Amino acid sequence: MSNPDYLTVQIGNKLKSLRKENGWKLGELSVKSGMSMAMISKIENGRIIPTLPSLIQLIQAFNVNISDFFSDLKSDNKFKGYILRKKKGYTTLSKEEEPTGFEYQKILNHPLEKSSMEISLLTLQSNAQRVRLSTSGFEYIYKGNIQYDLGPETLLLEEGDSLFFDGNIPHVPRNETNADAVMLVLYFITMI
Repeated sequence: MSNPDYLTVQIGNKLKSLRKENGWKLGELSVKSGMSMAMISKIENGRIIPTLPSLIQLIQAFNVNISDFFSDLKSDNKFKGYILRKKKGYTTLSKEEEPTGFEYQKILNHPLEKSSMEISLLTLQSNAQRVRLSTSGFEYIYKGNIQYDLGPETLLLEEGDSLFFDGNIPHVPRNETNADAVMLVLYFITMI
């Protein structure tokens, strides 16, 4: 059976695991590596693909040999022309530090030339809260009955509506109904 996660996602997951094994919060890794907390969070959660110098900077903060870091990572990106993902294979993700009411399930991450595509289901609980954030890439949202704060605008998405936008624009979805809202989210992540 092939590994559904590709190298870029594995790198982010391994960095997050190392940080947690050391008992460090994002702020501590930020100080040790000289990188911003926002940048580290984006790398750990697959929102951006790190450049080689950025990746080396993070690995060195853990005092880990670079070849040891990559020793158990592998890429299995043989594409047969289709990818079938069963629901039981979806992975629960924590995208940001301490969001309230945001539950992500990663369906698929697939490399594209000089970028990556990630598909997730986001269950947005009633009155979920998170700060606005930005992503190096583009996002496509499908679903309805939510409000989407995008830059200075608030957009109302009704059932079946969709939204495609530049992730660099600060954004956050809001669910002001009494029921959970489930959204299909596609991230097109570009190199930094």
